[in-house]
Amino acid sequence: RDVSHQAEGALALGLHDHTLNMMRKFAASIAAARDWCGYWEIDRYDRPAPVDYRSDEDFWYNLPANFDVLQASGRAWEWTGDTAWLYDPSLTEFYRRSLGDYVQRWDVNRDGIMESPESAGIRGIPTYWEGDGPRAATGGDLVAAQYAANRAYAGMLAARGAPGDAEDLVRFENEANRLRGLYNVRWWNDELGRFQTSVLPDGSFDATPVPAMQIFPLYFGIVEPERATELLDGLETGVNVEENSYLAEVHYRYGRDSAAFEFLLAQMDPGLDRREYPENPFTAVGGVVRWLAGVRPLASESLVETRSRLPGGVEWLELSNVPVLDGSLRVRQEGRSSTLVTRDSGTWSRWRAVFAGQHDSLFVDGQAIAASHRRTPAGESESFVVLNLQEGEARTVAVSGP
Repeated sequence: RDVSHQAEGALALGLHDHTLNMMRKFAASIAAARDWCGYWEIDRYDRPAPVDYRSDEDFWYNLPANFDVLQASGRAWEWTGDTAWLYDPSLTEFYRRSLGDYVQRWDVNRDGIMESPESAGIRGIPTYWEGDGPRAATGGDLVAAQYAANRAYAGMLAARGAPGDAEDLVRFENEANRLRGLYNVRWWNDELGRFQTSVLPDGSFDATPVPAMQIFPLYFGIVEPERATELLDGLETGVNVEENSYLAEVHYRYGRDSAAFEFLLAQMDPGLDRREYPENPFTAVGGVVRWLAGVRPLASESLVETRSRLPGGVEWLELSNVPVLDGSLRVRQEGRSSTLVTRDSGTWSRWRAVFAGQHDSLFVDGQAIAASHRRTPAGESESFVVLNLQEGEARTVAVSGP
C-alpha cells in the first residue's frame, strides 16, 4: 500500500528505477500457494519480512493490495512512458493473475467481488482498515481498488495493442463500469450521506463510521461526482498520518482546491506527528507537482499537461528538473493565469496547457489562439491549447494578452 501510494511522488523525484524495481518484487511474490497474495513486506534480499510472514499458511495480507499495485503501475506508465510497465513478464503475469485467478479464488459467492471468510484471519484481510469494528467479508475500499485496477489495466492494454488486447480491453472496461455502478447505487447510504463501510459475513451492510472507508473510494476514483459532493461535505479526517496523506489528492481530484491546499500544507507542518513517515513526504511532493503545479504526463496521449491550482494567496510556483515521459521540464505557474514551460530534455514535445474556466482564446507567447474546451470528471469547465516544444524551448500560455 505504501509503495503504491508513494509512487507518483517518487516518480516526480526521479526515482523511477527504484519504483519499478519494488513493483517487480511485489508482482513476482504472488503465488497460488498463498491464494495469489504476495508478500506484504520484502527485505533487500528478496525475503518476506518475518514480522508479516511465517509460512504460506500464516502471513499478513490486505486484499486491496494487488489491485493497488496494479493501478499504481498504470499511473507509473502514464508518467514515464516506460514500456516495462506494459511488457515486463513479471508485471504482466501479475496483472493477469490479479484480475483473474486472484478474484476467482476469493470470490466465494461468484458475484465478481471478493469475500474473505472469518476463518482467513489475517491471511486475507478484505480491507485496508485495521481498526475497530466488526470483521468484514468485503470492505468498500476493496471494491474501489478492484474498480481502479480494471480501469488501469484496460488503459495499459489499449497502449500495448497486442493481438487479443482489444477484446480484453473491452472486458476490463465493462467490469470497471459494472463495479462503479454497483458501488454508487448499492453501497450508498442516503440517510448517512456516505457509503457503507463493508459487507459482513452474513451479507448485510455495516455502516460503522470509519473515515478511511470513505477516503479510499475517493482516491481510487470510483465515486461518481454527484455522490462525491455530499461525501466530501461531510468527510472527516483519518486517524493517522497515513490516512491523512490521501486527503489533498482526493480533494484536488474532485475540484475542492482550497481544502486540498490546506491538507497539503498540513502534511508539511513541522509540528505534524510522524511527519517523517515516508508516505507523508512522498505524497506531499506528489501533491505539489501533480496537483498544485498540475504537471501531468500522459504517455497514452504522448504529451505533458499542466494546470495550475495555486490558491489566491500564492503568486507563483516554479519547479525545475521535473521528470516527465522520457525527459524533463521546467514549469513556472503565475497564479492561475499564466504558465511557462521549458522542455529541458527528452524526445517528448507536445504540451497541453490547461486553465480553469471557459475562455474563447488563450494567449501563446502573447498571440491569441482559439482555445479548445472540456469538462473535468467533477464537472468543471476547462480551456486548453496544445503546443509543440523543441528541446530547450520555453513557451508561455496565458488567459489574457499583453
